[in-house]
Amino acid sequence: MLHGLRHLALVCSLSLLAAPAFAAKTKPEAKAHGPSASAQARDKAQLAFQRDLVSVLAPGGDPNRLLGAALLARPLFNQPPANSFHRLIERAAMAEGAGAAISWAQLADCDAEADACPNSAALDKLLSQAPDNAAVWLVKLGADARGMKQDDARDDLAKAAAAKLYDDYSGASLQALAGSVGVLPPPADTLDPAHAGGAVGMQTILVFGLASGQPQPSLPLIAKLCENAGKDASIKSDCLALGKTLEWGSSPLARSLGLHLREVLSDDPAAQQEAKDARRTLIWQVQNFTQLLARAPDDAALSQRLLALARKGGTQMSLQLAALRENSIPTDPPADWQPRTAANQE
Repeated sequence: MLHGLRHLALVCSLSLLAAPAFAAKTKPEAKAHGPSASAQARDKAQLAFQRDLVSVLAPGGDPNRLLGAALLARPLFNQPPANSFHRLIERAAMAEGAGAAISWAQLADCDAEADACPNSAALDKLLSQAPDNAAVWLVKLGADARGMKQDDARDDLAKAAAAKLYDDYSGASLQALAGSVGVLPPPADTLDPAHAGGAVGMQTILVFGLASGQPQPSLPLIAKLCENAGKDASIKSDCLALGKTLEWGSSPLARSLGLHLREVLSDDPAAQQEAKDARRTLIWQVQNFTQLLARAPDDAALSQRLLALARKGGTQMSLQLAALRENSIPTDPPADWQPRTAANQE
């Protein structure tokens, strides 16, 4: 029953971002021998550049600038305490004008090995900052489900169903990162001569790569909970209401889950087919945006456009649709188009 959501999750994973941010092109037979000396030197230079960006951004009290610094610092090891993700996101949260997007990023300031995620103080703050955001209640639902608090989790589902919107703040993270990467020009030794996109291509992959690692509710958990509602009419009703909100959510995965819930829970065959068709369109949009992003390291003009869109803010969905339109890619698939399967993507 979850195959549609899993397929969209596969597409949304943007596998090019799972590799080191600016990995050099390598022949298949070369991969078995590990990265070349030049690639290792470039990786080292890129990490040093990322640390320099954090150092330049860290002073001052602007919350969005501190958010950008924190997101850049998050994957770095052995940062000085003052420039660590923990300290920077803490300062961002205390800065005047700090909003829910910063508290959302602070959810990741936790110790996963100690089973202390998400950050409970940040989640409590979010519940007061954004009580009408279903994404916040779904994060709480996941935490309560892991803590075996069944009554609380059921109440969380009801609160999420009654919420007015779904926003995972990925657009705000993209905006903060896109506004931060330009404070220093990348040194020559950070650039891969195999990629024609140069500095702006590298910056684009860095921005979108870091933003893709932001906290997310456990959407498959929500899907399973709703699918197992059985004859519980109240849970089914809440799941259908939540699905409508998710269909207009900020991310492709949220929209996919919303459409999935309509497809499997609706009693109206026409509504089920409409949801199935809409999910096909969504997969088309995500696949084409993924292909655009994969071209960024080799296309400076495209990279400039993607960074400009990110700096405008909005949501991940709105950015994705705007990028398709700017690059003359239809947002609706051809009538005979079908999503690629995992097998033929290899």
